[in-house]
Amino acid sequence: MRALLVLFFTMFLASCSSKLAYNNLDWWVYWYMDDYIELKDEQEEKFDDYLQNWLRWHKTSELKRYQSQLIDIKRQVKEGSLDSSSVYKHLVNARSHWERVRDEVSPELAEIAKTLDDEQVVSLFAALEKDNKEEEEERQEVLEKTEKQRLEDRVTRIEETISERIGKLTSEQKQIVRTYASQFIPTGEEWLKYRRNIQDAARKLFVTRKFNNDFERDLVALMQNPDSYKTAIYKQSSAHNMTVTATLISEVFSTLTDKQRETLLENIEDLIKTVDNFKG
Repeated sequence: MRALLVLFFTMFLASCSSKLAYNNLDWWVYWYMDDYIELKDEQEEKFDDYLQNWLRWHKTSELKRYQSQLIDIKRQVKEGSLDSSSVYKHLVNARSHWERVRDEVSPELAEIAKTLDDEQVVSLFAALEKDNKEEEEERQEVLEKTEKQRLEDRVTRIEETISERIGKLTSEQKQIVRTYASQFIPTGEEWLKYRRNIQDAARKLFVTRKFNNDFERDLVALMQNPDSYKTAIYKQSSAHNMTVTATLISEVFSTLTDKQRETLLENIEDLIKTVDNFKG
């Protein structure tokens, strides 16, 4: 599930080689999934059939949605109407893209999941826990830094992300980034709790797969309702951070130079053309 979501949208936002990558998503999915589970021949055959169906669905149903949103963003940039409310709506819309993919693939993933043997299940959750441990180690490295160092790292990441789309930032824009960077609430610890919560729920569910007639329905419900495994603090912090992100972007947008606006429009147009190439 995670592999599909990451790959669909990573390739969507990729560079000049994106069409080649997108058209070979099946290979990329198998390459990524290999770190988590090794399917048996019959399972792999069924998964491949489903994957081809998902890719066809994605090309015919989803790409036009991405293109439509990008065209809308381009229009707002030209008109100078990209305020915090508009940015927030685009962030919500972007999340809905992920959710539609998740909801599309989850029933058939659940069907295949029911056929996993004990060794495959153990291997899957061992790999997921290995990821958790690595995330914990990375988080510990962050926590060993001072608050000032963590803020500077956040400022640098945000500046690099924005400059990739508009070019070199002005002094005023850098100050805007620094102002809002300090308002973000760290969510690393709560995110790890969420990962373990949903993984523990899935692990318990997999134990029942051989005798639970509702296993597939229950697993689909788990995959399609991940927010129910997030703590209240995590939800509140994420909502706050999304609002801060929208305000930050709109504030930077209001200070664009003519050159930066032109660069941004060119980047958006490149993305529109990229999606159009995917559709072809």
